[in-house]
Amino acid sequence: MHHRECRGAFRAEKSLVLASGSPRRKDLLAALGLDFDIHAATAEELGRDLGLPPEDLVRLNAAAKAEEISSSRPDSVVIGADTCVALSGRVFGKPSDYAEAVSMLTELCGRWHQVFTGFCIKHLADNIDISRCLESRVFLADFGLKVIENYCATGEPLDKAGAYAVQGIGGFMVREIKGSYTNVVGLPMTELAEDLLNIGAIRACAVD
Repeated sequence: MHHRECRGAFRAEKSLVLASGSPRRKDLLAALGLDFDIHAATAEELGRDLGLPPEDLVRLNAAAKAEEISSSRPDSVVIGADTCVALSGRVFGKPSDYAEAVSMLTELCGRWHQVFTGFCIKHLADNIDISRCLESRVFLADFGLKVIENYCATGEPLDKAGAYAVQGIGGFMVREIKGSYTNVVGLPMTELAEDLLNIGAIRACAVD
């Protein structure tokens, strides 16, 4: 691999592939200063209707995504991830339409809920298979139905688990987070960076 001038805290030592088309996960991984490819997995995700605990659901979905891409990229370190929101054990995925987004946020606002992100690192060539799930707790302020409807009308909630984006327009609702912020965005970066360092996939950039 050709080394390059560092753009962040780390540089890739092995070929990295993000098995997700999420622009949020792309931006988080890029912020480490890494070069990586994006190859979004196409496997159908396990649904929330299966009744699985949220931590199992995201871990299994993340592993399936990493496994799919690893099969065609055995020499690359592949990262899969999946995120869901849960309230009292009930899993909230991405809303199917505007009405469901409003319904979700009406339930979530004014209460604490959990955000679970599972990630999986696979490197078939070195027989590496790491799977983790992180939990954060989030409290959304309750601005009332009209504000919820106005926010949902922006369209932002429609591709977000739980119908809001902490890093986007919806950030105004987030009163408090307990745990990892990047986990709520969609990829727990501290834990991911630790694991990538431990397997030699990345290393700290040297300062000349």
